[in-house]
Amino acid sequence: MSFDDAHEIAAEHHDSHEQPAQGATNNAPQGQQGQQDQQGQDSAQKASGDKAQGGDQDEGKPRSKRPLIIIAIVVVVLAVAGFIAWFVTRNQESTDDAYTDGNAVSMVPKVSGYVTQLLVDDNSRVKKGDLLVRIDQRDYLTAQAQATAQLSLAEAQLSSAKDSLRIAQVQYPAQLEAARAQQQSASAALALADATYARQHQVDRRATTQENIDTSTSQQQSSLATLRSAKAQVAIAGLVDEQVRQAQNVVAERDAAVRQAQAQLLQADLNVGYTEIRAPSDGFVTLRNVQLGSFLTAGQVMFVLVTPEVWITANFKESQIGRMRPGDKVDVKVDAYSGYKLHGHVQSIQAGSGSRFSAFPAENATGNFVKIVQRVPVKIVIDSGLDANAVLPLGLSVKPVVYFQ
Repeated sequence: MSFDDAHEIAAEHHDSHEQPAQGATNNAPQGQQGQQDQQGQDSAQKASGDKAQGGDQDEGKPRSKRPLIIIAIVVVVLAVAGFIAWFVTRNQESTDDAYTDGNAVSMVPKVSGYVTQLLVDDNSRVKKGDLLVRIDQRDYLTAQAQATAQLSLAEAQLSSAKDSLRIAQVQYPAQLEAARAQQQSASAALALADATYARQHQVDRRATTQENIDTSTSQQQSSLATLRSAKAQVAIAGLVDEQVRQAQNVVAERDAAVRQAQAQLLQADLNVGYTEIRAPSDGFVTLRNVQLGSFLTAGQVMFVLVTPEVWITANFKESQIGRMRPGDKVDVKVDAYSGYKLHGHVQSIQAGSGSRFSAFPAENATGNFVKIVQRVPVKIVIDSGLDANAVLPLGLSVKPVVYFQ
């Protein structure tokens, strides 16, 4: 048998085995589908049994304690951290309701006039005594000259009144003495006239003449009138004290006029001085509201001078100041400058809350009362940390930390 014949016999044998396999494949959907469903149900029952068996095995085993240990560690760490934070901050208090404060001097002129010289600019730094503004002086120099002349006139009148007083102190007593002498002379003349009159009227008419009788009568009447006039002069001259006092009053009046003229001259000098506005202290010019040539009126704010002295006004809650005392050390952080730290101490605590001294204090006795935590201003003086060459503006937000003693 050849090689070709053997190959044909093998091929036929292979085909005979392939055909039954295809038939079995075509018949599988009916018989084999049921067998697969049965196998799926057996697998599900086995899985549920295994799960139940595994659950029983988990219940029998002890649970893991690792989550409880982690929670306990976290709680202990938080408690320790909280205790450390409380222990570190138990003797200190801080607040965000705090700001820089200082003296802001409103510069106003005391006289009116045009600005002839302006020697400052916005935010200029000035020294005490520096000339800042000059106002036109001409009107005030004229008033000063008038006051000087008025003072000279008053002083001359006072000198004249003093001379009159010295004259009166000598003249009036002398006039009194002269009047008294005249009275004595008049009395003597009257006595002589009376004697002549009596003699002429008592003698025999044949021993005298009618002319002599008439002459004696006339002399008597004249002497009597002279005596009366002398008495009147004595009465007038007797007012020596009143006349001297009158002269003294004139002197006092002239002296008062001199003092008034001196006051007017002093006011004129002050007005001339007020035309030059100088810095009352070191500081920085801010809020400038004046220009060269502006007309200023007395009391008008030209600018504000901020002095270098700066402190902190901190509004602590009323629950924070129980242990706070003047002298407690303070550290201050300035929000505007990172890393800028100041050191100071509590200078004083205001004797009242901020709401008590507000424009409209709370009326707690009316309506429904709601308790609100009050704020009390505390003044903190800066001891160190300020830069002498840099200004610390007022009103900056800061955070002070007060350390109780």
